[in-house]
Amino acid sequence: MMLQLRSSHGFLGAVLIAFLAGTAACPPYCICDNIQRVVTCIKKQLTEIPVTIPEATKELNIKGNNINTIPTGAFLPIPYLTHLNLQKCKIHHLAEGAFRGLGQLISLNLGFNSIEFIYQETFDGLMSLQQLIINNNRIEEIRPGAFGQLGFLNLLNLEGNRLVYLPPLVFQGLQQIKHLRLSNNMLNNIADEAFAGLWTLKRLSLDDNELQYLPTEALSRLKSVARVDLGQNPMTYLGDESVRMASLKHLTLDNMSLQEVSHTAFIHSPGLVVIDLRYNQLQVMQPLEGLEALRTINLTGNPIQCNCLMSPFREWISNRTKLRAEVFCGAPGVFRDERLDSLRTMDLKCISRPSDHEDEEELNPQSKPEKNNQDKLPCPEHCDCKHDLKHSTCEGKGLRKIPKGFPVDALLLDMRHNDFYTVPRGSFSDLKSLVSLHMQNCGIHDLHDGAFRGLKKLIYLYLSGNEISSLQPTIFEGLPDLTYLYLDYNKLTSVPKGAFKLLPNLFALHLEYNPIPQLTDENMEGADFLRWLYLTGNNLTSISPTALQPIRGLQKLFLDENKLTAVPTIALMGASNLDELKLANNPIKQIGDSAFLPVAGSLQHLWLNDMGLETIFDGAFDGLHSGLESLYLENNKLSNIPDLKKFTSLHTINLSNNPWNCDCPLLHLRRWIENTNVKVTAICSLPENVTGLNVKDAPFKHCKTRLPRKRKVSLTKGQDKRKPKKAKQQHKKQKKNKLQYTVADPTMQPVTN
Repeated sequence: MMLQLRSSHGFLGAVLIAFLAGTAACPPYCICDNIQRVVTCIKKQLTEIPVTIPEATKELNIKGNNINTIPTGAFLPIPYLTHLNLQKCKIHHLAEGAFRGLGQLISLNLGFNSIEFIYQETFDGLMSLQQLIINNNRIEEIRPGAFGQLGFLNLLNLEGNRLVYLPPLVFQGLQQIKHLRLSNNMLNNIADEAFAGLWTLKRLSLDDNELQYLPTEALSRLKSVARVDLGQNPMTYLGDESVRMASLKHLTLDNMSLQEVSHTAFIHSPGLVVIDLRYNQLQVMQPLEGLEALRTINLTGNPIQCNCLMSPFREWISNRTKLRAEVFCGAPGVFRDERLDSLRTMDLKCISRPSDHEDEEELNPQSKPEKNNQDKLPCPEHCDCKHDLKHSTCEGKGLRKIPKGFPVDALLLDMRHNDFYTVPRGSFSDLKSLVSLHMQNCGIHDLHDGAFRGLKKLIYLYLSGNEISSLQPTIFEGLPDLTYLYLDYNKLTSVPKGAFKLLPNLFALHLEYNPIPQLTDENMEGADFLRWLYLTGNNLTSISPTALQPIRGLQKLFLDENKLTAVPTIALMGASNLDELKLANNPIKQIGDSAFLPVAGSLQHLWLNDMGLETIFDGAFDGLHSGLESLYLENNKLSNIPDLKKFTSLHTINLSNNPWNCDCPLLHLRRWIENTNVKVTAICSLPENVTGLNVKDAPFKHCKTRLPRKRKVSLTKGQDKRKPKKAKQQHKKQKKNKLQYTVADPTMQPVTN
């Protein structure tokens, strides 16, 4: 009995201590449950994370506040959090390292905010995180490596954002991911290696996007996925062997625009158990090959024609006793809404004469206008027109001439992978509502004057991967709203004067991988409102000093993979608003003083990697300092680097794969690393005794210097307090030596005890 009482008192005492400790720190506008260690601050008009939350808190709910930014280390005072809810907090920006210190966090909810970008170290420190929810934000871009530290993540929810493109290896590091949700974005392009490395993924949700064709190569990298949701994408066709996922069991393709599914579409996915094809435009289905494990196929809501063409499919489902096929007839009228498997083979006829119809509805003239009107809806031969979606496609049809007769209200026209050679004047004059035109890989050599005249609402024009070698301004006549122009992977050797002067709203210009040797004064004339200029992979050897002056609002300039031998400092004087500059993969061996001074007031991201860079002058980064957020210097030949102590906003720096000389001149880098929250990887190559060590772990012991101590002079009574002449001279000599030493080697800073 005494033992029980003593134990009881011990428990109550612990609870009391926890309660008192918690209530002392609880913010007045929050509710703190110190027994369960839960703090709730819902809809309290908070503008920042409270600083007096009890340290032992495990669950924190700050849903529905007005927190614009989550700064670096915002949660360091509460390191024991396991659940954090930041939904609907109007968050725009997540600083690098915003969640550092939350090594025990399991669930993070950032849904329904206004986050636009995910940077490389946004989630730094969340090594235990299992659920990350960032749905319904404004995310347009995810930087590679953003999820590199989330090795235990099971669920990543990115649905309801503005993602258009998934680059290669974008999800690298998610070693235990099970469910990846990308529904309800604007994805229209997925790189072949986008999902590489996701060996544990079981379910992928890509429904409600803008995918016009199945990303076969990207999906084939997923070796463990059992379910893929692809519904509500504007796909019209599933070709031969298009689904290559051996582990796939459940495939959802509902509410799309499928008009044809190849009989071998799923031959490389033999484990499929369920195929959902509801509410498409399928009229006929062929027996599907290689699906021995299939148990359910759903074709509800398709206009299935229950005639002789469906007889092989009817026989196929009948021979599979374990298969449930939800297939209902759309026509002829006598069988409408009947199950296909309830009909006899002899019922499935192909009627050639009206007298053969046994149903009066087929002979009723009042039932014909709807069918006739449907037949008369415009669409060129060999093309597919989705009138409800306002999308038309002639992709990969081997066409040699641009067709006429598309629906006049079409918003998207896809004519990729044809062989047009030329685009004549007025080829699209009837398509006044068109917003997006795809003509990639069409063998185009010539664009005639006025080729796109009439496309008054066109915003996206894709001409990538053609044979275009010259441009004239009159080519773009009649495109007042064109915003994004893709001319990459062509054969342009120059950009004529005023080529873009008829494009007053041009925002992004893609000229990557063209053999353009130089950028001259006239190339950008007329492109006054250009903001993003992509010149990656050209043969650029020089940039004229005034080449960028016409586009003073330029924000992104990509000059990587060219042949520049120096930073184009003078040319940058015409780009004072630049925030991103890529110079990677240029043979630039050294960077001189004030190289980036013209853009120092605006530059935020700088790529100087993979250049063979050997020397960066001490004044190379003059002016950049507090504005620079990311700096990439990996894969160079640097042994030293200028002092970084003024880079107060730097949240990403890559110094890997450089031969760092961890001797006294580099001592400043070790001190900077010790005093920053930025993750830095820099490995010593020299001296030999520290080879392989990280710079932050190198000893630098012999670099510590001490100034001579001043001798204390004890004066006897009556002694002259002035220094003797000899002593004064000696003091001056020491001072002079100290000054010379400091000037000669400024990195050798004295160290006091």
